[in-house]
Amino acid sequence: MRVAIVGATGAVGQEFLRLLDERNFPITTLRLYASERSAGKKISYKGQEISLEVLPEDGNLDVDIAFSSAGGSISKADAWQWAEHGAVVIDNTSAWRMDERVPLVVPEINGEAALENNGIIANPNCSTIIALMALAPLHKEFGLKRAIVDTYQAVSGAGAAGFAELESQTKAALAGEAIEAKKFQHPIAFNLFSHDSEIDETGYNFEERKLLHESRKILAAPDLKISATCVRVPVYRAHTEAIHAEFERAVTVDEVHEVLASAEGIQIIDDRENNTFPMPLAASNQDDCFVGRIREDSSLAGGIALFVSGDQIRKGAALNAVQIGEYLIDQNYFKKLVVK
Repeated sequence: MRVAIVGATGAVGQEFLRLLDERNFPITTLRLYASERSAGKKISYKGQEISLEVLPEDGNLDVDIAFSSAGGSISKADAWQWAEHGAVVIDNTSAWRMDERVPLVVPEINGEAALENNGIIANPNCSTIIALMALAPLHKEFGLKRAIVDTYQAVSGAGAAGFAELESQTKAALAGEAIEAKKFQHPIAFNLFSHDSEIDETGYNFEERKLLHESRKILAAPDLKISATCVRVPVYRAHTEAIHAEFERAVTVDEVHEVLASAEGIQIIDDRENNTFPMPLAASNQDDCFVGRIREDSSLAGGIALFVSGDQIRKGAALNAVQIGEYLIDQNYFKKLVVK
């Protein structure tokens, strides 16, 4: 495949490069696009030095697949142009997720939706992916009616600048120096705060609304009820979520264990004896999402409480997008296009 990464110098762009290498993604040519200030610099991939380019004004990336993570404004402005010139755009921004023309895909859950694209396929938000990796198999088996989701979101969600801010503020705090907030509105070192996204008239922020609306679209469950509270925490990478779920019928802990034990992309970490459950440190740099603390919801007979942790940059972003590309290839999508 002729492949492009748009936003190649960012945290997700760099993860794309690692994953394409690790997973031996079939690449004949690789084009890396970044901002004008990075143009001409080189990035190494499989021993080859590849020059960073600026996006072409005519929108022709000259590729089959474009993995896009350069920001919503760029995707909104240019993604359809890239698609019109023959690229399947797998977009990691929020630009097109709720657009009716664009499938919103997690391959383990609704991979077939990717085949019905019009040139753009959207990657869901990281907190949505991590929640649904646990909830979707249970929804398929028992019918999810309602969930309360509390997220503990790593600074990786804000990209490389989030990493830098946590590190610099932690050093300053330990040295007794003043903490300067740049990327985030509030200090992140030794602190946590409500997710730094716009709050609407309902009192929910954008991150929380994404979790509701994206989950409904992915699961094809327009009446699904989700109440989310999203929180930024001083963790480098991997988001963690506490979930309380209600189903169409009463569900037991053993039934949940049985379903999740066979679910693709899930590892159960549920060691009550040693008080060991999913943790962001353990989930970091892992492809699978970890699920544990599986127990009956004491506030609702037949409801289930559980705890999920997943790498936000990996499964929550770059890995999911690469898996979409792999799914299209496995389904002979590009060969069918040539035949048509």
